Amino acid sequence: MKLSVEQFRSWEHKNVTLVGMSGVGKTFLSNILRRHDWFHYSGDYRIGTRYLSEPILDLIKKQAMETPLLRELLRSDYISIRNRISVDNLGPVLSFVGKLGNPEKGGVPLNEFRYRQELYRRAEVDAMKDVPEFIRKARKVFGYSNFINDVGGSLCELEDPSVIDILTEHTLILYIDVSKEDEEQLLQRAEREPKPLYYRPEFLDQQLAIYLQQNDLPYAALIDPDEFTRWIFPRLFQSRKPRYAAIAEPYGYTITSNEAAQLRDEKDFLELLETAISRNDVPQAAASG
Repeated sequence: MKLSVEQFRSWEHKNVTLVGMSGVGKTFLSNILRRHDWFHYSGDYRIGTRYLSEPILDLIKKQAMETPLLRELLRSDYISIRNRISVDNLGPVLSFVGKLGNPEKGGVPLNEFRYRQELYRRAEVDAMKDVPEFIRKARKVFGYSNFINDVGGSLCELEDPSVIDILTEHTLILYIDVSKEDEEQLLQRAEREPKPLYYRPEFLDQQLAIYLQQNDLPYAALIDPDEFTRWIFPRLFQSRKPRYAAIAEPYGYTITSNEAAQLRDEKDFLELLETAISRNDVPQAAASG
């Protein structure tokens, strides 16, 4: 959705989608706005509690069944296992995605990894398609005036045009571009703490072939999962930047991670959004309430 500053100011019920790499400040901003009558829709939370809840539990149960005592208790229904996912604790989702590599080092075999990656992609697509209904619920059921959609860092990888169509129809897209200073910090963090990631299949196939050749490895089962994740992250980061720009330029607005980090309340956020709108955009359609 494209607006003029005047249209944005008069937009009674604002719906904003924050996009950008993980770690650029999307959840930071969302948490600020939660204190100011904004409904916080976390895409990853929706994924974990709705679309991947059963596969996550199945994975945990499968591991538990390898322990004789737990196997007996589970089969007898003496114990149960459940997720404790929250907006601020998405550990089960990351654990399910996993890291490609040697199972003896905590990695996930290639075929299983591809399967989980596709489940995650479908889940993220479905979670984004739920946005219009949650906008309705936020207002009609919970009484919130405004809506903030905090999406995962892999939105630009989904390759499903219908997702962007839905988000641009119902929300204003705000891309948080990583500053040079923050880029270095993100890369350093990924080096220290390699985390599970989603990769486009074509990107994964290409980078995996390069990694195996560079390290003289015959197959993925010999990969050290943390080392591979450290190696691939900078390449993933650079591949995502133009993909996010391709979303933001025609469909939304851009701020920097430095600008986002300075925000302290709703007033700051709205002023920065007006600045982003006024930089280079011409209104195309009026907002609807």
